[in-house]
Amino acid sequence: MTKRNIILVSFIIGKFILQYTLIGPEYDLQRDEFLQIDQGHHLAWGYLSVPPVTSWISYLIFLLGNTVFWVKFLPALFGALSMVVVWKTVEELGGSLTALILAATWVFFSALLRLNTLYQPNSLDVLSWTTFYFVLIKYFNSKNPKWLFVSAVVFAFGFLNKYNIAFLLIRLLPAILLTEHRNIFQEKKFYLAIGLGFLLIFPNLLWQYQNNFPVFHHLKQLADLQLVHVNRWDLFKGQLLFFFGSLPVIIAALYSLLFYTPFKKYQLFFWSMLFTLIVFAWFKAKNYYAIGLYPIYISFGSVFLVEILNTGWKKYLQAVLIVIPLLIFIPMYQMSFPNKSPDYFMNNSGPNKKMGLHRWEDGKDHALPQDYADMLGWKELAEKVDSIAATLPELDHTLILCDNYGQAGAINFYTKNKQVIASSFNADYIDWINLDQKIIDVILVKEMDDEDKARTEEIPLFDSVYLASKRINRFAKEEEISIYVLRGAKVDIMQRIIAERNEEKNYE
Repeated sequence: MTKRNIILVSFIIGKFILQYTLIGPEYDLQRDEFLQIDQGHHLAWGYLSVPPVTSWISYLIFLLGNTVFWVKFLPALFGALSMVVVWKTVEELGGSLTALILAATWVFFSALLRLNTLYQPNSLDVLSWTTFYFVLIKYFNSKNPKWLFVSAVVFAFGFLNKYNIAFLLIRLLPAILLTEHRNIFQEKKFYLAIGLGFLLIFPNLLWQYQNNFPVFHHLKQLADLQLVHVNRWDLFKGQLLFFFGSLPVIIAALYSLLFYTPFKKYQLFFWSMLFTLIVFAWFKAKNYYAIGLYPIYISFGSVFLVEILNTGWKKYLQAVLIVIPLLIFIPMYQMSFPNKSPDYFMNNSGPNKKMGLHRWEDGKDHALPQDYADMLGWKELAEKVDSIAATLPELDHTLILCDNYGQAGAINFYTKNKQVIASSFNADYIDWINLDQKIIDVILVKEMDDEDKARTEEIPLFDSVYLASKRINRFAKEEEISIYVLRGAKVDIMQRIIAERNEEKNYE
């Protein structure tokens, strides 16, 4: 094994070790992770909020034992592979071993550390963006049409993971028109590659059509409930925070793409960066949507900086550039990861609040960052539901109905009772309710204490309705969750379920 490969393998091993130390034992899985995991039990070509690739990965996690270890392994793997692609990009650009180490270090100690702690489509999204750029560079260097087809496959896989990658094309095509590569539009194989990409994503597009394009419904909800609180300037501030330690390398990359002669043929990457941030700002996108942009620019910046700092005393600056991200990471480790207790973060929230990390999607500051709050209280909720379910004589005819997908997914993941399967009218769970089940009893999981309303609405349908338990956690996003038991259905509850399900699925 060569010296380069030994160093690269060391970075990869270090990446996995560090990722598993960034989440403390006080925290459960995060709300969205439960939904992604349950999708693996309901394979389809599409879902209300995401394309199908996540469900394929979740099915693999299920085959591996469906444990927290494997849930956290996959995003760490995607982060490690992103680092590998950056490494290979530096090699493709002719970078030295020092440039390789510099690039790997900056990617290692970047925002990807936090992104890779959660099992969501975002980690694979960054890998897809980075790999697409790498393949594009391979094509520019070789002019071999095979790389056009490889790029089509990479784009299609990224699209089937997260629609966010569509923004890559929205701003890449005009960037190409501004550079010498515009003649690509005259090549027949370019359009054949587009045809291949379309063919690969067609099953998902067909699913969207057959289900009345729920992605647009999801985007509208996102805009109405979350993006409405997004300040366009926060997008740009977020970019500085995500890759604050990498700013010298990224700025160097943008400069080199305009003025460094060996990078002249890659100039479209400068315009691509500019167009992407403009498009994201226009749509008031969340700041982390743009994270996939940056790893490839770290490749350019590393090669350029090592080249211009390669003589005399300037060589010492190379070592400084390698040490900087580590020095920045040390204080970030104390506050930017859920590796401390909720009490600690509440009592030491000053720095995080100044950076906006305690601001939730409602636009307000809270005791904990939203991701952390969304990782608390789930296991306890599942334990309480298990305890209540054990008291009911006919669990086969008991429906567990939750207010939202976080509750349903958490119960399904943490339950110790194989007969406990939670449902909801929220997100994809609306399609997974067993409509053939005969319902006698219902366990109703509600986000807030609304006992009077529950009694008023449900008593006419059941012999008895009572509050069985509560899960209270002052740090959780859902501080109080009430669990009701509805015994002895007087009517065909499933007919009511079907009616409500159809009403909820009316996206118009």
